[in-house]
Order: sequence, then C-alpha cells, then structure tokens
Amino acid sequence: MKRKNILTIVLSIVVIILLVWYFSRPEDLGDKTITSEVKSGTFVIDITTTGELEARSSEKIMGPNPMSLRNARIFQYRIEDIIPDGTVVDSGQWIATLDRSDLENKIKDQELEVEKLQTQYVKSQLDTTMTLRNARDELINLKYSMEEKQIVVDQSIYEPPATQRQVKIDLEKTERAYKQAVENYSLKLQKANADMKEVEANLRKAQRKLDEYTKLKDEFVIKAPKSGMLNYKRGWDGKKQGVGAQISSWDNVVATLPNLSAMNSRTYINEIDISKVAVGQKAEIEVDAFAGKHFNGDVFEVANMGEQMQNSNAKVFEVIIHVNGFDSILRPSMTTKNRIITEIIDSALYVPIECVNANDSITFVYKDNKRWQVITGKSNETDIMILAGLEKGDEAYLLPPDDADHWPFKLLDEETVKKFAKKEPVQADTIKPERKKPPKSPGKEVRRGKRGMH
Repeated sequence: MKRKNILTIVLSIVVIILLVWYFSRPEDLGDKTITSEVKSGTFVIDITTTGELEARSSEKIMGPNPMSLRNARIFQYRIEDIIPDGTVVDSGQWIATLDRSDLENKIKDQELEVEKLQTQYVKSQLDTTMTLRNARDELINLKYSMEEKQIVVDQSIYEPPATQRQVKIDLEKTERAYKQAVENYSLKLQKANADMKEVEANLRKAQRKLDEYTKLKDEFVIKAPKSGMLNYKRGWDGKKQGVGAQISSWDNVVATLPNLSAMNSRTYINEIDISKVAVGQKAEIEVDAFAGKHFNGDVFEVANMGEQMQNSNAKVFEVIIHVNGFDSILRPSMTTKNRIITEIIDSALYVPIECVNANDSITFVYKDNKRWQVITGKSNETDIMILAGLEKGDEAYLLPPDDADHWPFKLLDEETVKKFAKKEPVQADTIKPERKKPPKSPGKEVRRGKRGMH
C-alpha cells in the first residue's frame, strides 16, 4: 500500500511539472513576422534635440570700472573667490573677490612716485627761496650803493668838472645795474613760480592716480546690485567662469542675475536639419529634471552661421526657443528635450520607417508575398509618408520574412512614377537596404505567421 502511494505521488509530481512546462514555455517568436498597418491621418514632422535653459534677460554684475582698469594698464584679472552658482543673494551682499595683486603692485609703485615728487616739490621750494633771497639781497646792496653814489655826486660840486663827470658816470652805472637787477629778479620770480607749478602739477597728477588706484582697489570686492539668483557667466568655450577664471577688462562681467520669469532653451541643430527650422515654429519642451513636465514654446532665433562642435567634425547651428509661460521650478542650466514642429501635413498615408526597404533604385515594402514598389515622401523619427503604392489599412512587414528574397516585385506603372518624380524625393538616409536572408538549414521547416501592430 505504501509503495502504491509513493508511485501515485511521483506520477502526480511528473504530471504537474509537464503541465507547468507546457503552459509556461516561451512563445516561439522567431517563426513569426510582425506587420504594421498603413495608417492615414495627420503627419507631424519634427526635430528633437537637447538644450539648456537660460534666462531671456539678466542683469550683469560688472567688475571694476573698465576705464580705470585700462588707465592702470590692467587688461585681465582673475576671480579669487566667488559664491556658488545658483545662490540666492540679497541686494548689497558680497558675491566675489577679484585678484588685486597687480593693482597692489601698481599702488606701491605709485606711492613711491608720489613720495619722490613730494620731495622734489620741497626741494624746489627751498631752491626758489634761496635764489630769490640772494636776488633780493643783491637789490638791497645795489640800492645802498646807488644812494652812496648820489651822495658822492652831491658832494662833487666843489670838485673840478672832470671829477664831477666821473662820479656822475659811477652813479649812472649803479642805477643801470640796479634797474637790471630789478628786471632779473622779476624774471627769476616768474621762472620760480613756473617751476613750482610744474612740480606741483606732476605731484597732483601722481596723487590723483594714486587715489584712483586706491578707489579701484575697493571695486575688486563685488556685491550684488539687487536681489536674485546668481548665475555664473559662460566663457567663449562655454564653460562657467568660477574661481580662477580670467576676465578681460573689455568684457568685465563677473556674473549675472537672471530674470527667471522669462526663460529660453538654447539648443543646436545639425546642419542636415537646419534648413527645416524657421523662426515662429512651435516647439514642445520637456525638462529632464521633472519628467512629464511639458511646456510650449516658439522658435525665436536661428543662427545664420554654423559652428564646430567640440571634439567632433559636425557643424551645428544655434537655435533659441522661447519658453511660453512661467513656472517657478525652471532654473538656468537645466537640460531640456526640445521637439520642434517643422511641418504638419493634415492628411497623409504613413508606415513605420522599418517597413520600407531599398534595392538599387526601387523602394518597396513586403506585403502579400510580394515586394510592392512604393514612392515615399517626408519622414519623422518613426514614420515615413507613402505617396503611392499602398492603401490605408494595408499590412506591411516590419521585418522581411524568411523566404522574401524570392518574392516577385509588384512595380508601379510608369505614369504613377512620373507623376511623383518631381515631388518629395526618397529619403535614402532613413530607409534600410534590402537584407539578404541566410539559407535555411536542410530539413528544417519554418512556420510563418503575422501579427498586426497598432
């Protein structure tokens, strides 16, 4: 009895295992080929690219006065310290400190120049004082000599005429010398005043430059002009200018305070697709940081000149998309996915791009055990338009069946081909070439079925 029970249990377990294996075995998809139905309706042609959010307008946080920098012959300076990018600041709050080493060296040199001119000014004062004092002493002595000569003349009235004449000549010489001394003193005084003015002017000029340098030094500490969110400026290479970045005196913007109420998405379009993009086209914008969050936009600007992508031979064109509406979650530098609607065709037949194959000059699809020639039109990322060769509701193979290499061609008539010859050309870059199937193994029988995909 026990042996019979054991056999029953074993047989039951085997049956259960067989049932589980039968119902859970994977479906053999290799012997089935998927088809897709030819659809009719609105056909949207779009271009999808990645972009980056930026404020439509922003207030520039400027560095030191550019004219003062150039006067000091400082044409570049370095950011020594700056608060993190994206920090919310209040008006008057410290933002950054710039490297002042060059300016401090110039201040020291200028202080020495001012000190030297001050010494020269004092020296000129002393020289002028001594020179004019000697001239004044000479005038006093000549005046006394002239008075003495006058006394001698007055006393010579009792002398012979020759003696009288001699003393008068001495008096005239002394008077002439006194007169010349007075004129020389006047000239020396004018020259001394001019020299003093020149030295004083040089001193004032040097002092004014020193004051300007000292005032400029204070401008190397940057403060926020108003409240907002700090955004680092990007350099010519696209990198953000943080600590250690070099800033030119010709473009001395240290950072910006973006206006977050109006945003743009800056993106770059490949040169192959740029001809499809135009100002005014609608766009759908999705922010990567907030999945499922969509915004509408419009193409605002399309660059006329292309540029080289870094580490690539591809040429791209810059495109600016205005983001319509306002949302507080949007922040500069967020990555976006932009879908630019380049064209909308109200009524069109279309199939997935995978359905269309190419063989030499013929474009065709696999359908009803034949290779049907089709004329294709425009395409988007997933589908391609069918201008002729298929009807709505037809089923075309996404992958060629195993024996499709031997299927006959169903060609269009010449009139139809000529009719579409001047219309939208076949987009060869989106159509895969006909793939040859390897020969089947002998004795292996392959079943084929089809399944619609909608």
